[in-house]
Amino acid sequence: MDTAKKKVLIVDDSPVVRGILREILAGSTQLEVVGEAEDPYDARDKIKSLHPDVITLDVEMPRMDGITFLENLMRLRPLPVVMISTLTAQGADVTLRALELGAVDFIEKPQHGLQDRVDDFSNEVIAKVVGAAGARVSALASKRQLEVARRPAQSAPSRVQPDKSRRPAAGAMAARIVAIGASTGGTEAIKTVLRQLPVDMPGIVISQHIPAAFSGPFAKRVNGECELSVCEAQDGQEILPGHVYIAPGDRHLMVRRRLGSHFCRLDDGPKVNRHKPSVDVMLESLASCKESEIIAVMLTGMGTDGACGMERLKALGATTLVQDERSSVVWGMPGEVVKRGAADEVLDLQQIAERLVQLACQ
Repeated sequence: MDTAKKKVLIVDDSPVVRGILREILAGSTQLEVVGEAEDPYDARDKIKSLHPDVITLDVEMPRMDGITFLENLMRLRPLPVVMISTLTAQGADVTLRALELGAVDFIEKPQHGLQDRVDDFSNEVIAKVVGAAGARVSALASKRQLEVARRPAQSAPSRVQPDKSRRPAAGAMAARIVAIGASTGGTEAIKTVLRQLPVDMPGIVISQHIPAAFSGPFAKRVNGECELSVCEAQDGQEILPGHVYIAPGDRHLMVRRRLGSHFCRLDDGPKVNRHKPSVDVMLESLASCKESEIIAVMLTGMGTDGACGMERLKALGATTLVQDERSSVVWGMPGEVVKRGAADEVLDLQQIAERLVQLACQ
């Protein structure tokens, strides 16, 4: 077992931010800050000399912005990258672009007023940098992400075509629901699955660990790339076939069934498994939806959120699909489901859409 500390390079033009991150990361027994860089050119030289395992990267820097540097890095020397992001609408667009280009994760840019939650913030920074350091980042995967990011909008992705002769009746389709959980690496994994799905699908609910400022822009971004209609879920919204409902970043998404239909229920309760939205909360709510046919999917993510819910749904007869280790950025959440024996099938990310179509048409 490798017990060596993972080497971290901090890239940020602010000495204050570099100091905060250095102090936080020094508190981890798994990490070692081997250097700091004030701009991408400085970072380029230090990557060559220090060989870091992971870097933290600010977006707004002099001489070259972080996105341009990230694109060059992923093309020439792929490394796990954690973006330092502002939790604003503008910050959401930039961060989502960074994730498209190959960044593993993101953390909130340190700001004044963090004193009241310094422990939570420190724990989040350490957990995400440790998780990113062990993420799977390869030249091939990065090249594929760059090609997808550059694809012209009019070039539609190939979609799985359902067998029309086996399409269930409208009532049967309405009784079915697909639930997807994800965390680290999940924004791109979700897009990969949804882009391949036809409009003839049951309603889909998604809980992705994401900040409140990011969930709306993420839903809008995915909607522009899919045949399905994708939105940020609203309380009381009916879940319809051909539609996708993404949990807001500060609410748990639950599903309620009444009068033969499914509805979104948003809950502002405490975090579960350190997350809101929590995958477990969504899946547990589905366990009470009697007479529903449920397909639960666990995609890439760090931690164990959703494993209990997958166990319970499998015991109730739901179909459970899990992304395999090779195609996952981090095999924490899906790996835990497999460990507990709660996965009916373990599939490569590229196989999940086809399997969902097959199950929806049964």
